[in-house]
Amino acid sequence: LAKIKLPDGDTTMVVATEGVAIGSSIAIGENVTLKPGNITNLANIPEGTAVNNVELRPGDGGKIARSGGNSAIVEGAVGDKIRVRLPSGSLKMLPGTCRATIGVLAGHGRSDMPLRTAGAAYYKAKARGKLYPHVSGVAMNPVDHPHGGGNHQAVHGPNSVARGTSPGAKVGLIAPRRTGRGRGKSKQGE
Repeated sequence: LAKIKLPDGDTTMVVATEGVAIGSSIAIGENVTLKPGNITNLANIPEGTAVNNVELRPGDGGKIARSGGNSAIVEGAVGDKIRVRLPSGSLKMLPGTCRATIGVLAGHGRSDMPLRTAGAAYYKAKARGKLYPHVSGVAMNPVDHPHGGGNHQAVHGPNSVARGTSPGAKVGLIAPRRTGRGRGKSKQGE
């Protein structure tokens, strides 16, 4: 995030754009230069320009292309609507009065760094509603999981189960199309 000071003395937070540094001036309005960090309506942005923090509806504050290193591309105008290519690759028609920030979002490569502690992995999983740490069934006791128990960590017995198996027992290969070691030549189309 970037903290910007407005002319009336108030401060506000915006998502930081690549190329914006401490002391940079950011213009907000209709007639702004095409400089990273400036905020204007989609109708004023030429096609082929990378934008971020794009509004879906005028005045909603920005909903699209807000994660690190992301950007959307302005494809062109169709009537009073503007065609925007989203980071996913899909196209969306938005009103020309929707605002967007010019440039690519800062923070590219954040996800490339390793999770240095188990706590970092825990909080990442928690933010996404995932279970962490994820313990495998073969590491458990037989009372805890159908694959648990034994003197070695292995699935003892068949691990393919029927589609209609009751929850709790439905672990392993669920209704597999084929089983076995997959030896021999594979048929065309498989």
